[in-house]
Formats: sequence, structure tokens, C-alpha cells
Amino acid sequence: MQNQTIIQYFHWYYNEEQNLWTKVTEEAAHLKEIGVTSVWLPPAYKGSTGGYSVGYDVYDLFDLGEFDQKESVNTRYGSKEEYLNAIKALQDQGISVLADVVFNHKAGGDELEKIPVRTVNPDNRTEFTSDVFEIEAWTRFTFPGRAGKYSAFIWDHQCFSGVDWAEDLKETAIYSIQNYVGEGFEKVPSTELGNYDYLMFDDIDYRNRAVVEELKYWGEWFVETTHVDGFRLDAVKHINPDFIKEWIDHLTQKFDRQFFIVAEDWNVENTESQEEYLRLMDGKTQIFDSLLHHNFFLASKDGNGFDMRTIFDNTLISISPELTVTFVDNHDSQPLQALESYVEFWFRPIAYAIILLREQGIPCLFFPDVYGGIYDDQNNEAEDVHVELAILPEVVTMSKIRSDLSYGEQRDYFDHESCVGWTRGGDEEHENSGIAVILSTGEEGYKQMEIGTDFAGKTFIDALRRREQEIVIDENGWAEFHCDAGNVSVWILKTE
Repeated sequence: MQNQTIIQYFHWYYNEEQNLWTKVTEEAAHLKEIGVTSVWLPPAYKGSTGGYSVGYDVYDLFDLGEFDQKESVNTRYGSKEEYLNAIKALQDQGISVLADVVFNHKAGGDELEKIPVRTVNPDNRTEFTSDVFEIEAWTRFTFPGRAGKYSAFIWDHQCFSGVDWAEDLKETAIYSIQNYVGEGFEKVPSTELGNYDYLMFDDIDYRNRAVVEELKYWGEWFVETTHVDGFRLDAVKHINPDFIKEWIDHLTQKFDRQFFIVAEDWNVENTESQEEYLRLMDGKTQIFDSLLHHNFFLASKDGNGFDMRTIFDNTLISISPELTVTFVDNHDSQPLQALESYVEFWFRPIAYAIILLREQGIPCLFFPDVYGGIYDDQNNEAEDVHVELAILPEVVTMSKIRSDLSYGEQRDYFDHESCVGWTRGGDEEHENSGIAVILSTGEEGYKQMEIGTDFAGKTFIDALRRREQEIVIDENGWAEFHCDAGNVSVWILKTE
């Protein structure tokens, strides 16, 4: 069986002339060639900023680039037809498609409503700081451009638990909506800030059964319309987990199939909340290992001062590898974003070797590491902003090696503070499989490692071409493998 590899096929600053749906359609065959098995596409529905929206300011879940709403028909990434063509092109190559779903909030309401609210302490959302009073807020969504096609459901303030803008007062605060379903915010997995139900925009309230049923219906419509294979769920620590489970179970029963689902539960402090979320979900979702990403970030900053023997300490992959999706960076951690923690370029090949060439977890590549990315903002009031994210050729090479060669028994050599490695013994199903990986965050490294007696007398070369020497495996299946300072080498069987 082929190893799974996901790619996040977008980033926050995607600005190429070719729209994203067209690009991924044309790249489908190439993605298969480099070993990608799943593509995570960005939110495909209309955001509050129309054709400029990255997709997380959700306006209309039913508008996939079909209706003239928010001053555009197409989304930032293209039209509905182009989106459906992209999905088909990927699936024709045997690649599954993951849709990005944002269930936490809606933005860009069509009409104002007068609603009863109380302000809360932003540092402790369980504490009210006012009596009930009225504000005008953009909480009514009628979707006039769609005119009831696909769904006639109208969202109003009873569908939400909070807002952050009072239009009549022209004031920002966290306003808890006082409606029939409850005075305060819902109980959610995160207890940060007392209760982290409220994140942004109009916060969806899942105590309202009409909302739950509408989004279950939307899930049916979306799968029937797009034929996607799974979902990436945004910001789950802010959402009632009972709804997430009910939504997943509904689709599972409706379509009689298991969808691949990975949840974003961002945490860089400890594994407890992510373990608890997995428990709450009864294993129905994978989770992104933000803790491993954070270790990569710290290691890239500390250099030789970081003990590589601890790279898996306090990570989800060390506890529940079968439910873990690993990554080096994503759109939230890239430069200028709220969770900015971009792994330094020198360390990125090392980090990718760790997620791609080991047995545990499902790795997720990041679009700029395969395609590059440039962001320029000459309109920044303080200064012109220029961000360039360079292509890492090693990522494609290692993704192919993962697909073709990274199989069999794994032997670990995490026995030195700056130089660590591992081997994979190969298997009969994958011709010429079996690899040795060694990396160093300090000076040039070397390590005696066992790969297995099946390779006795055979020659290995560095697939990344860092090292020119050839290494011959001894009669006991061992060899001394080398890597350059601050770098990684991936040793594979020489076949020519």
C-alpha cells in the first residue's frame, strides 16, 4: 500500500495570474507523480470580501463561485465550474480531495437587526461586564444574489451567540447575544479566556437546532455537488464538539462511507487539549500536530542549541500517530499571519525529512515549498511589505522517496543532541525500497546505523546529492552514514 501524503494547495498570499482551480487542474498529473495522495483545497465558497477573500470570512456556503454576491461571481480561486473540474481532475489521477470547512462563524451579513446583548470581559468571556442593552448588528443573512436557490434558510441573530461590532455605536467589543437558546456562550473544547467559543465575526450557535439541521443539509448538498472525499475542519476548539460529531455521523450514514477528516485544533503548549479532543471525537477525526510544528520552529531558531533527541517530546505524533497529520508550516503560521511561527529555511529540509520519511503520521506539504510564493504590499501605511517564500526542491525529492522507497521496519538513532537518524528496512511490495536518513543541526555528522542484512554488500547514495561518496552496507547490514553540517542526507539504494 502506498504511503499517504497530503498537500495544502494554497497559501494566504496566493496571487499568481492563473487562478488556483485552473492551476491545480493542470498540476493533477504532476501531483500524482511526486507521490501526493490527497489535496487540501481552500474554502471554495463566497466570503464577505467576494473575489478578494481567502475564504475564512464565510458569507454563503452555497455560493461556490456561481452567484453575483459581494461584488463578484467568482471566488478568489475561480468559478464553481472550475472548482468542480479541479476536483474531477485530481480524482481522475487517483488523488482524493479534502474541502476546507469553516463552521465557526459567518461574516458580511446583508441586513441589520436590533439585538439584545451584554458585553463580556475579553480576557474572561464567562464574566459579563454590562446589563442587557440593544445594539444594531449585521446578523441577518438573506443572500439576495442567490435568491433562495439550493436553500431558503435565512440566518438571523438567533443563529449566533456573539458579535464583535455594534454598527449604531461604531464600537468594537465582544457582545454576547441574549436570545432564547442561552445567555452566554456555548461550552466548547477550549477554556482559554474562560470560554473560547467566540473567535470572530458572527459566532454560530449550535444550541439552535435549526442551524444544526441546515448545516447537515448543506453537508449533503456539498458532497452531492462536489463529490469530495473528505474535509479539513477549521478552528474546532471554538466549536461545540457535539455538533461536529453529529455532522460527521450524518454524512457517514447518508453516504454509507467514511470520509477522511482532519481537524485544526491549534495548540503549542501541551498535548492535553488535543488528546481530549480526540477522546471527545471518538477517533472520528485526525488532528494537525501543531505541537510538532512548534518544536520545528524552536529548533530552527535555536540551531545547535536545540536537543534533537527531544524533537518529538510533547507532540501528538508521539502519543496518537494513527490520528496525526504532521506539517512544517501552513497559511496561519506563515509570515505576517496571526500565528506566525515560520520555520527557518535552513531547517525546513530537516523538518520535511522528519514528517515525510518516517513511519508515523500522515505528512502535509505546504504549497510555497513546492511552488514558491511572493507577497508585495505597497499600500501598507508603515512600509512596503515584501515576503518571498522560496521553493525547496528537496520537498519533491523526499515526497517521491516517501511514495516509492520509505517502507519497512524503522530503526531509530535519536542518541545525540545535534545528530540523529533512522533507517527503513524496505519491503517486498516496493522495489528497491529501504532508506537511511541522517541529519545534523550542528557540525558535519556521521552515525553507524543498521538497515538490514538484505542490503549486505549493496551500495547507497545520497538522493539529495549533498554527499558525493558512496556507502557500502557491511555483511551484518550496518554502515556509517554521513551528512553535512546543518543539513540532512537521505541514503537510497544505487540502482545504476
